Amino acid sequence: MDGPLMAGPLQPGAGRTVGKGRAAAMPALTAHQTGGILMLLASVFLFTLMDALGKHLTARYHPAQVIWMRMAINLAIVLVVLAPRLRSLARSSAPLLQVGRGLTQVGSIGLFFAALQFIGLAEATAIMDCNPVLITLAAAVFLGERIGIRRIAGIAVALAGALVIIRPGTGVLHPAAILPLLAAFSYAAGAIMTRMVRGDSTATSILWSTTVATLAASTVVPFVWQPIAPGDLWAFAAMGMIGTVAQTLLIRAFSLAEAAAIAPFGYTGLIWAGLWGWLFFGAVPDLWTFVGAAMIVGAGLYVWAREAQSMRAARR
Repeated sequence: MDGPLMAGPLQPGAGRTVGKGRAAAMPALTAHQTGGILMLLASVFLFTLMDALGKHLTARYHPAQVIWMRMAINLAIVLVVLAPRLRSLARSSAPLLQVGRGLTQVGSIGLFFAALQFIGLAEATAIMDCNPVLITLAAAVFLGERIGIRRIAGIAVALAGALVIIRPGTGVLHPAAILPLLAAFSYAAGAIMTRMVRGDSTATSILWSTTVATLAASTVVPFVWQPIAPGDLWAFAAMGMIGTVAQTLLIRAFSLAEAAAIAPFGYTGLIWAGLWGWLFFGAVPDLWTFVGAAMIVGAGLYVWAREAQSMRAARR
């Protein structure tokens, strides 16, 4: 990709004077990467909670209606919060990429929610969580980000942990399992485009993605709409608010750190999905789920620690 996409205002160390030396830029780089990881972890936690609410609601309503409500509430919150600066924030340096981000967002959510009608939350999350592999590879191809041997090894171990959890051949691979796999491709594409539009502020990216996703969902919802029971309003409202915060954290995470560096931490969603499945749907994770989760978290921490060490050594 060309220079501006890789050297936006949020690039670690950007804006620092040369006189402070290379050593002075190191703390800023480490802080940006650590911040990106923490924000991604929080985002994943909230997204899995939103997914649990989605599974609850798709048992009663068409997935398209659930998605539209989630996006419409998200858009309403965004418009209220950003109202004083709406005109300026609507201007994007890459409008086509922003439209693509919005479409991939609604696509990944739609495919995932559709799958939840047929397979469990933990299983669907495990299948979709091949997206860090896709993000890492796409970041190398489209963004020129480096893939070290340690990242490859860590991602391979994390993917193996996901396979331990789903254990192909034991009944998990319902035909609907292809849906979260397609959702993973859509999610990865959106993550790479988020990295490419770092020239836009987080607020601008949120405004564009929620608007585009809501408009896209609006083309389908009139054909599947059914009245919402008063007792379900809280779930729709909570899903919309949680999704808004999670999306904000996700955009900020990929703006602060390299996609390939933070992608493995997306696997922690498997742990939360297993917990929500147990608490809300009575699906008790077995021993292999815990084994796989330990592999995933361990691999993510290993990648972060070793890559941080490599970057420090390269700048000495």
